[in-house]
Amino acid sequence: MKRSTIHDKAKEIKRQKLLREIEDRKLPYLTPKDEKFEELSKAKYSKLHLRQACCVPDDIHQKVQQGLTTLQDYKCFAQDLVQIKGKDVLTPVYRLLVGNPGHTYRYLNTRLFAIPWPAHGVEVKYSNNEIGKACQAIKDLNEYLHAEAVKILVDHYPAADEEIGFVEKATTSLNEDTESGKGVLNNQKININTVLKDRTSFNVALLNYMDPSRMKYLKEEPYFDMGKMAVSWHHDENLVERSTVAVYSYSCDDLGPALDESNKNSVEGRDPTLWHVGLKIAWDIETPGLALPLHPGDCYFMLDDLNMTHQHCVLSGMQSRYSSTHRVAECSTGTLDYIFGRCDVAMKNLQNDSVLGISSLISLEVEFVRQTEEIHNEVEFEWLRQFWFQGKRSAKQCDWWFGPMAELENAWKKMEQMTKLLLCEINKADWSLEEKTQSIRCLLPLLEERHELRKIWVARCQSRLANNLPIDEQPECHPHWHHGDAKMPLPFDLEEIISLLRNQLGPEDGGERK
Repeated sequence: MKRSTIHDKAKEIKRQKLLREIEDRKLPYLTPKDEKFEELSKAKYSKLHLRQACCVPDDIHQKVQQGLTTLQDYKCFAQDLVQIKGKDVLTPVYRLLVGNPGHTYRYLNTRLFAIPWPAHGVEVKYSNNEIGKACQAIKDLNEYLHAEAVKILVDHYPAADEEIGFVEKATTSLNEDTESGKGVLNNQKININTVLKDRTSFNVALLNYMDPSRMKYLKEEPYFDMGKMAVSWHHDENLVERSTVAVYSYSCDDLGPALDESNKNSVEGRDPTLWHVGLKIAWDIETPGLALPLHPGDCYFMLDDLNMTHQHCVLSGMQSRYSSTHRVAECSTGTLDYIFGRCDVAMKNLQNDSVLGISSLISLEVEFVRQTEEIHNEVEFEWLRQFWFQGKRSAKQCDWWFGPMAELENAWKKMEQMTKLLLCEINKADWSLEEKTQSIRCLLPLLEERHELRKIWVARCQSRLANNLPIDEQPECHPHWHHGDAKMPLPFDLEEIISLLRNQLGPEDGGERK
C-alpha cells in the first residue's frame, strides 16, 4: 500500500503541473468528423485500431450481447470499493472479472477474483446454466479478439517486425567463465509468433456496466473539455509489458433514456449522446487528443506500448453501455498456483510429530523465518482479506473460489502457529542474546506491518461506504477473532506481543529505552 501511495502522489504532482501549464485554456482534440483526424491518428495514435461492428461476425454479437445482458439480469455486476490516493472510493462503474480459472487482476489496491470461464479439466458449477452460457460467450469473444489482434499486428504493422519479433535478446548465462569470472552472453532468436502470442493471449476480461442515469456525479474532462467522463484518464494497470488491450463495446439504444435536447450540443466537438474513448499522449500538452465514438458492437485495440505511452478515458454517452475489456494480466504473483506454491515453501519449515501430536520449526535461521513471515503476510493481506472484502458477491455466479480460499485459510492458520512457535523459541532461556536479537530484528518489522494492516482492513470494512453496499456485497472482516479464542494460536491484536519484543531490544535496535 505504501508503494501505491507514493505512485499516486507522483501522478497527482504531474497532473497538477499539467493543469498549471494549460491554465484556463482548453487543449484541442479531434473527432472523426474533423478534417485532420486521420492524419493525426496515423502520426500520433497509430497503435489504436478500430474494428467497426459491421466487421465483427454476427454470431459473436448475438452471443456476447445476450451474455452481457444476462449477467446484468442476474445482478452479477458490482461496484468496486477501491483506494485512490489512500482513500476508499466506490467506482461509478459496475464490474465483473471473468477469466482463466485461478487468475486474479489487481487494480487500485483491489484484487478481483476471476469467475472462471469454461476450461478443459476444470469443473465449474455456475449458479445457473444461463450464467455458464454467458461466461462461454465471453471466452468465445476472447478467442476471437486474440486472433484479430495477432492479424492486426502482422498485417498493419510489418515495420514493427524487427522490433516485436526476430530480435536478438542478450541473456546472461548462469555458467561463469572460470578465467575472467564474467558471465557468458548468449544471443537467442525469438520467433515473432511466440512474442505476438504472449502479448495477445488475454487471460482475463474485465466486464463493465455503465448507466448514466445511475452515475450522478460524473467528473468533467479537465484538459480538453470533452464532457463527462465515466472513467478518468489512466493507464491500465498490472499488464504484461507491451501487451495488447482489446475492448468490445455495446451501448444499449433501446435501454437508454430519452435524449435531453438541451444537452445534445452542450459539448463542442464530440456528440455527447454517444459513448467515446478519449486518448492523449501522457503528460503532453502539445499534441491534440482524440475522441473516438463507439457504436454498439464496435471493438478497439490498444496495441503494443500504446497503454504505456498514452492515457485513455471513457466519455459518457446517454445510453447504458457494456464493455468487455480483454487483457494479458501480469499474473506472476496473481494466480492460485502461485500462492499455493508460496504456501508450500512456508510449510517446508514446519514439522509435525504425529505420535506426540506436536509441531516444531525445522530451522530457526533468519532467512527461513523472514521468508515464512513474508508469505504469512502475503496470504493474509493479498488474498484472504482481499477476497472477503468483496463479501459473498462471487457466489452469485458460482462457488468456485470458496474451496481454494478455505485451503488458503488452513495454510494461513498453520503459519499463525509457526509464528507462535518462533515466539516460544525466542523466549527460551538457552538462547544467546545475539540469537534472540537477530530473530527479533527479523520478526518485529513483519509483525508491526501485520498489526497495522489489520487495523487498516478493519477500518475499511467498517466504513460508511462499505456499510451502504448491498448486504451480499458488504465487506467481511475475515479472518477475525476475539481475544482468548482457543482455536487461534495468537491474538488478533498484536500490540502486546510487539511491545514485549521491543523491550528485549536495546535502544540502538529500536527497542524501548529503560
